[in-house]
Amino acid sequence: MKKISGIIVDPIARKQFPGTLVIDEGRIVDVLSDPDSSIAGPFILPGLIDSHIHIESSMLPPAAFAEMAVTHGTVAVVADPHEIANVLGVPGIDFMIENAAQAPLKFYFGAPSCVPATEFENSGATVSANDVEELLQRDDIHFLAEMMNFPGVIGKDREVMAKLQAATRLGKNVDGHAPGLHGENLVAYAGAGISTDHEAFNLEECYEKLALGIKIQIRQGSSARNLDTLHPLISSHTDQCMLCSDDLKPADLTRGHINLLVKKALQLGHDLFDILQCACVNPARHYQLKVGLLQKGDPADFIIVDDLDQMKISATWINGEMVSTQNQALFQVDPAQPINHFNAAPISPEELQVKSKGLHIKVIEVTDGQIVTGAGLYPVPDSSAFIYADPQVDILKILVQNRYQPTPPSIAFVRGFELKHGAMASSIAHDSHNIIAVGSNDQDLTRAVNLIHESSGGICFVNGNEELTLKLPIAGLMGLGSCEQVAREYAKIEQRVKENGCQLQTPFMTMAFLALPVIPSLKITDLGLFDVDKFELTDLFD
Repeated sequence: MKKISGIIVDPIARKQFPGTLVIDEGRIVDVLSDPDSSIAGPFILPGLIDSHIHIESSMLPPAAFAEMAVTHGTVAVVADPHEIANVLGVPGIDFMIENAAQAPLKFYFGAPSCVPATEFENSGATVSANDVEELLQRDDIHFLAEMMNFPGVIGKDREVMAKLQAATRLGKNVDGHAPGLHGENLVAYAGAGISTDHEAFNLEECYEKLALGIKIQIRQGSSARNLDTLHPLISSHTDQCMLCSDDLKPADLTRGHINLLVKKALQLGHDLFDILQCACVNPARHYQLKVGLLQKGDPADFIIVDDLDQMKISATWINGEMVSTQNQALFQVDPAQPINHFNAAPISPEELQVKSKGLHIKVIEVTDGQIVTGAGLYPVPDSSAFIYADPQVDILKILVQNRYQPTPPSIAFVRGFELKHGAMASSIAHDSHNIIAVGSNDQDLTRAVNLIHESSGGICFVNGNEELTLKLPIAGLMGLGSCEQVAREYAKIEQRVKENGCQLQTPFMTMAFLALPVIPSLKITDLGLFDVDKFELTDLFD
């Protein structure tokens, strides 16, 4: 029997009171109120839940992710393992579940719905409708993960509908992913059973989705950051919102997790109980998570906070055990055994030459803090036989190469990186995770891509003789070190990219989303330039 006393912050009764939690065999067996007590603190709050995350984006396997996340008060995550599924299929999902079992953090994994995301790219594996149904029948798979193929939903694609129907039949929620969708198409999308969306980036879009019964997951990750725009929903649509990170790079994870969203929401003037409704209650109820909410009979999942305004976590408890205190996890995990799928061929500078064939080239236009891109035009110099990157006007070359079989890369151009020297490359390229690279010149671009080949996955920066690499031997997505170790190596490479002119807050994460052909408007896959609005491959020249 354990007793924890403090100011209990009850998210269901929506009140604070001095009292004591009585814990036995991992559960809260009683909640004792002591109105006459002189207890002034600390505060006892329900543990925080990330309602939508891809663990792989932290570049850490689940157990290593948990070691850091619990120190920030996270007790559960709703995780879509579609990153590793695109590389390795169902065995990759099994790897995530088995590795996560080492840690006390409560992982709730879903069945990826779009592997590959579209037919306009090559991935390392396919997760079919039959695979999805078999996954959803498992007790360790809790929902159908984000349905990115909204054209397939609207057009009633047979494979897509089979996945949706399997989730409905088995009583499991379906997560959505429909940036900018509205009108009749949104009505059709919602009508297919979509229950959430984390891609909305303005309030008007949110209101339309909320009216159709779609819950909004307010996202504040490393690349896409929507809290400043969408935070009014915390007060206006409290029962219909959740908080999430989606993608979180390791350095950001070292600084905080959902606790930072709670802190920011408090600073923006929102009521604490409205915030906890979004950060704890709504995800637990929506996904039917076995996560406690400080009620009698609940699992003893809670956090200790000395100062609500700062939301600095003193301790985290999961299932009645203290799992972290004073920024230190109280458990250890074994190093993960690498698994991978990498079979790309080295490239030469000659393969990157682009022959001039028109008056203008189409250019992917990047906006910092957004994964939605624009589609611009750039005039081709009159006398040019070939088109090269021109860093002086911020026109850089971008390529994607299939890493699962030897093929030449597809090549296009991008504006918004402002990289003046060198090239950056990565085997993290949503969602098929082919090799993606952006460079100011063909020589450095070639070497950067080949450096990823030699590492069988990772991120790198090359500028002449300077070569910096972070190896990611787990599916080309995750490393073997601790969060702090991976963060340090990542930060060093990212800093050199910025010192060579790049102004983006998260250049590698931004680059990774340029290969995702379900986010408007212009993207690039290993098969070529892709017009998301028309949902078809498009020619580089206009």
